[in-house]
Amino acid sequence: MNGHFSEFEDEYLEMMYQFFEKQPSQPVRNGDLAESLRVSPASATEMVQRLAAKGFVTYVPYKGSSLTEKGMEHGKKMKRRHRLAEVFLAGLSYEGDIHATACRLEHAIDDDLEVALSLLLGQPQFDPSGRDIPMASSDISKRIQSSQSQLVSLGSMDDGVSGKVEALFLSASEIEVFNQYGLSLGAEVTRTSDGCSLSNGELARFEDTLSAKILVRISQS
Repeated sequence: MNGHFSEFEDEYLEMMYQFFEKQPSQPVRNGDLAESLRVSPASATEMVQRLAAKGFVTYVPYKGSSLTEKGMEHGKKMKRRHRLAEVFLAGLSYEGDIHATACRLEHAIDDDLEVALSLLLGQPQFDPSGRDIPMASSDISKRIQSSQSQLVSLGSMDDGVSGKVEALFLSASEIEVFNQYGLSLGAEVTRTSDGCSLSNGELARFEDTLSAKILVRISQS
């Protein structure tokens, strides 16, 4: 549940936003919605009519439906949360069905958790399949920007920026590489043009795929 929304309403608005991503000017036909969501055409028509009555879509029988401004806002939010969940699961080396699990997780993500995930994941722009992650709403963006302590991936840090290693999403073999440098949670690191400088003066170099899974809390100046 998200406020007064049911998960079914979430799913329909999210799917309509996905159609919008592909063909922004085209109404979505009920039959296409039904096929994508694996429901009957009658169920799709009933839900579209319900969403239209609530002002989230405009619906013209036999032609299709389009998201209104507030429908677009909600559908975009759900798609963003779904793709953030996919990035999070991929970083855990999750062996289950990432898409299906993200479909369940997205409904449990509220504004507070969306802010926390955005910071934890280093504000990713793409999901594991390379699709754009929609931008956060203005309220969420303000909260992210005003955060006093920011978590970013080591790979996304700018040169000269320092911080403490706070979280690792590494496999057993990747942790061995990490440990070779004597690093541990809480270690101080500074990003350089050719790797990262450690507090003992040693220079560590990690592949991009590995540095994306090392999360650092930026030191506040």
